[in-house]
Amino acid sequence: MHPLDIRLAPAAGVCWAATLVGILLGWRAALTTALVLMLFAAAVLARARTRRAAPAVLAVLVIGAGFALSIAWRAHAVATHPLSSTDDGGHATATIVLSDDPKLLRANGGAPFGGGNRVVVHAQLREVRTAGRTIDVGGAVVVLAPADGWLALLPGQRVEVRGRVTEPLHRDLSVATIRATGPPSSVSEAPMLQRFAGAIRHNLSDTATRALGSDSAGLLPGMVVGDTSGMSDELLTDFKVAGLSHLTAVSGANFSILLGAVLLAVRGLTLGPRAGAAIAGVALVLFVVVVRPSPSVLRAAVMGSIGLLALVTGRRKQALPALGGAIIALLALFPSLAVDFGFALSVFATAGLIVLAPSWADWLRARGWPRWAAEMVAVASAAFAVTAPIIVGMSGTVGLVSILANLLVALVVPPVTVLGASAAVLASIWSPPAVLLARMAGPPLWWMVWVARHAAAFPGATMTVPGGLAGASVAAGAVALTIVALRFGITRRLLLAIAIGVAAVLIPVRISNPGWPPAGWIFVACDVGQGDGLVVSTGDGRAVVVDVGPDPSAMRTCLDRLGIHSVALLILSHLHADHITGLAGVLRSRSVAAVALGPMKLPAEGFRSVVETTAEMRTPLLDLAAGDRIDFPSLHLRVLAPLLPQPRDPVEAADSANDQSLVIAADTPAGRLLLTGDVEIAAQESLLRAGVDLHADILKVPHHGSRNTSNAFLAAVKPRLSVISVGADNTFGHPAPGLVSQLESLGSAVARTDRDGDVAVVMTGSGVGVVGSSDRATILS
Repeated sequence: MHPLDIRLAPAAGVCWAATLVGILLGWRAALTTALVLMLFAAAVLARARTRRAAPAVLAVLVIGAGFALSIAWRAHAVATHPLSSTDDGGHATATIVLSDDPKLLRANGGAPFGGGNRVVVHAQLREVRTAGRTIDVGGAVVVLAPADGWLALLPGQRVEVRGRVTEPLHRDLSVATIRATGPPSSVSEAPMLQRFAGAIRHNLSDTATRALGSDSAGLLPGMVVGDTSGMSDELLTDFKVAGLSHLTAVSGANFSILLGAVLLAVRGLTLGPRAGAAIAGVALVLFVVVVRPSPSVLRAAVMGSIGLLALVTGRRKQALPALGGAIIALLALFPSLAVDFGFALSVFATAGLIVLAPSWADWLRARGWPRWAAEMVAVASAAFAVTAPIIVGMSGTVGLVSILANLLVALVVPPVTVLGASAAVLASIWSPPAVLLARMAGPPLWWMVWVARHAAAFPGATMTVPGGLAGASVAAGAVALTIVALRFGITRRLLLAIAIGVAAVLIPVRISNPGWPPAGWIFVACDVGQGDGLVVSTGDGRAVVVDVGPDPSAMRTCLDRLGIHSVALLILSHLHADHITGLAGVLRSRSVAAVALGPMKLPAEGFRSVVETTAEMRTPLLDLAAGDRIDFPSLHLRVLAPLLPQPRDPVEAADSANDQSLVIAADTPAGRLLLTGDVEIAAQESLLRAGVDLHADILKVPHHGSRNTSNAFLAAVKPRLSVISVGADNTFGHPAPGLVSQLESLGSAVARTDRDGDVAVVMTGSGVGVVGSSDRATILS
């Protein structure tokens, strides 16, 4: 076995680290990094005669310093950009060129946010008009806009957009976020190549729709060109939980399959290596254009180009140097990839396949495994091992079924990819054979959907663990220890026995006696202490969350017990700590489509905390206001308040945050819920004056049962059940005894999280019931 050539690995690592420093810490930190690296280089140069490795070390330090200087220049340009000096929330008109297709901001269930669908658009600035001046300027921007007029745009089109200029959503070298107020204007024609690519994508989607069932029709374009717009939210979530979402991201594996098919066809035509390389190179460029340059595709394209160069020059291609060269080249051209989780996953997965998979496959074959089985298991296991720490750090979850799910679909991925790509080419030339090829892909597509659905539904398909840097470090240590332990026979047998024992105990228990939550639950008030954490079901494993309590671990634990793996929308009623501090516990442990806020963005520290946490997790922030409607399967939300004007004085406004809470009416199979945040008497009276229909079957009592609730408001609601989210032995005297007595006098049952634990509203055979988790006692039936 030839030793691995790791000479480019240190250089790639140093370049990546230097780029990260500049993007995350700013241009001053990048300049400092460059200076430190140059000082080390000078020290190495001074002692170069006495050290054989000095030239290699010197080269790494010099290229690292070069990257640090380059990213310092770029970061300084972002920090001093004209839009950076624009007042946050000020309006501007910008001329932009789209960098990618507009992406619909999804809510599971297809719900529109804030009264209408919205899109996110990545673009490059060309000109900005603000405060009476026009500036010719570049820079990357992100546009959040109503979907109307945007969805049909293609990369390369030049448009004008008017909107509010705010801070960038993420630290990724973008200079600003533009929150558009309407459709684009002055729309130019897309470049010919992008029109060609758009036609291929559209024709493939149309062919799949005519040839296949709905799920398979949405999956085929996702696998071939990365277009997931036809996939339902449920199917996307199932693929993510099952660990199969990489199949719809057009990863390097898809590229390798297609390039391999092209080279095989070229070999069949008995063409020479130079002609074959030229044809494969053209296919590479067209593939990148059609699928759009996602991080994994760019990585695969650069790596493939290095391989083509080796083919033309007659030199032996080695995969690890090619990967190192790909990292360096991509970061030089697109430095924002340094903070892209998809790029990191792609790089580490490829490194795992190069470094770990071959030796693991050899080990299995030496013990009698067939070659095909050994390679499949080795590839899936290596990919899981090297990407698990990144996934843990990013999401705080570990997929326990992903290896098995990937093994089950591994054999059908290549034929689906080749058949789909062939159908995409033919669909623009002659439709009937394209439809035939798409139908041939139908059975393997059905199999992939079946595996994803059943894997995602398996009890304990994902396990919640601490996320962030600490969680990733622990996961990396656990993976490394496991790999070392598996080298010894006694530890292999011990780990196998433990795994079998745990599975034998937990799986039957989870299937036959799931315990909490009770079957048929519709709404749960989580016991998060002195705060609110509310969950409304939208389907199996999916929910809308309203407020997240004061403790991330308490909110995460509640959602874990409910089996929630996907949050269609997370609403924060207002920005007090007892309603928002648990945000990280939700965002880091499951899929969250978006976080929605009311009009009040005070207290400032609360708003800043929410912005930073959502930016870290790349979760969109949306605005809600009175009158907005949001619809999900079996759940319909209507925003009733706030109706009171916001005080102009910032101190007075912050003090009135409770009365600026979002009040939401939720129509569910269990009846109407009224979710009231912390509204007090002034906000309650504004709702009564406005003649708003407040009647509800279930009331989330305002402000943890505070005495600042009017009897007229309670009488207008007249709930059958009142739920008070309150901490045990709190120092505020919540809930007020007089309030509880008033509710009982109205004929309402009262459930309290301090006494009953998590409170669940359930559908039973005879109607609606309410159960507490502390003793599983029925509160109302």
